[in-house]
Amino acid sequence: MSNFAARRARLAAQMLPGAVAVLPTAPEAARNGDSDYPYRHDSYFYYLSGFTEPESMLVLYAANGERPARSILFCREKNPEREIWDGYRYGPEAARSAFGVDEAWPVSELDTRLPDLLADAPALYYATASNAVLDAQVQRWIKAVRARSRSGVTAPSTFVDLLPLLDEMRLIKDESEQATMLRAGEISGNAHARAMRAARPGLHEYALEAELLYDFRRKGAQFPAYTPIVASGPNACVLHYNVNDRVMQDGDLVLIDAGCELDGYASDITRTFPVNGRFTPPQRSLYELVLAAQEAALEAIAPGRPYSAFHEAALRVLVQGMLDLGLIPAGRYADVEDAIAAKAHVPFYMHGTGHWLGMDVHDVGAYRDLTQLDKPSRALQPGMVLTVEPGIYVRPAEGVPEAYWHIGIRIEDDVVVTEDGYRLLTSSAPKTVDEIEALVGKGV
Repeated sequence: MSNFAARRARLAAQMLPGAVAVLPTAPEAARNGDSDYPYRHDSYFYYLSGFTEPESMLVLYAANGERPARSILFCREKNPEREIWDGYRYGPEAARSAFGVDEAWPVSELDTRLPDLLADAPALYYATASNAVLDAQVQRWIKAVRARSRSGVTAPSTFVDLLPLLDEMRLIKDESEQATMLRAGEISGNAHARAMRAARPGLHEYALEAELLYDFRRKGAQFPAYTPIVASGPNACVLHYNVNDRVMQDGDLVLIDAGCELDGYASDITRTFPVNGRFTPPQRSLYELVLAAQEAALEAIAPGRPYSAFHEAALRVLVQGMLDLGLIPAGRYADVEDAIAAKAHVPFYMHGTGHWLGMDVHDVGAYRDLTQLDKPSRALQPGMVLTVEPGIYVRPAEGVPEAYWHIGIRIEDDVVVTEDGYRLLTSSAPKTVDEIEALVGKGV
């Protein structure tokens, strides 16, 4: 658990001396009747603790001249009867040893112990105004401390939003995190290859979704990182389509956007391929355009370069291709830059070319340098993980060549920024035209 302890120490070092930070995990959520959704811990909480049980809170005390820094975990008590029904729970004693915290206490004692911990603390760090339950708890604890003011005890006078500090920490992935994300990418890429092999006209989209979910789980992933998108034919032009119930037709492309979550970390891959195993000439033209745009974006990724550079590189390639193929009327614009400035591409490409990736599929961290007055795009640094996902989506419209109607294509990979460029985390997912046509429909 040394990585988690090191993160706690890094956070405490950024806090005011003697300040306290509190961070709860996620609550359990009812699905319907007496059934809950599968439990998933809070990402921030897990980042600092490695603990995955519900009904838990982490408390950090920053060192001052009198007391050293310490970490305290509040968790459920051992309960043999409930464990018969719900499975093993650590309990405070075992949790303290297993997760390397200084102290562990029953979560039932939270309201009695927090006022003591907050007494005379100069500041309280927590996720301000993000959780009504936590806000109410904080007010209750502060009120209890203030009730002891006659005995000389003072309550925290400063309240600091904890999440921006953690966002910046989470943005840079250490070697252990990168290794987990590489494995998640391998699992997801292989699942995409399995879906390609299983594809054929006449199947429902959900049949391919089932192949993905099966492969995720059998390789050890705990969850899909998000609801899979399996979008065939015109559905591929709906960015967040996830009904996944259409019958795939001969001649369709199918766009699959799916990734697993492994040990708390997400992968995020999109592949697009012909259901019958052969691209038509219009499909191939658009596919190779998107692939070229992704290659240009990848070449723009290196430490020190602005985050925005890879989107700009992909966009220039896409817009030139749209002009060449007649999707954008060439005579209306002086050049590519003029067409981009006029946003002529937006009907066909309306999203960015990537996002941060980590414990959350759209991970935390600012995309701009907030320390500068003009807030420019922030510079990439080694350890940042991001997706690279250009696309093109052609809906029927006046002036748009009919040969391209209902074609939606996105190609997405995950990369980590390195000292000299980037490392691809999702190379196990076939991507070239030749690789795809050699694999689709060959059977699992």
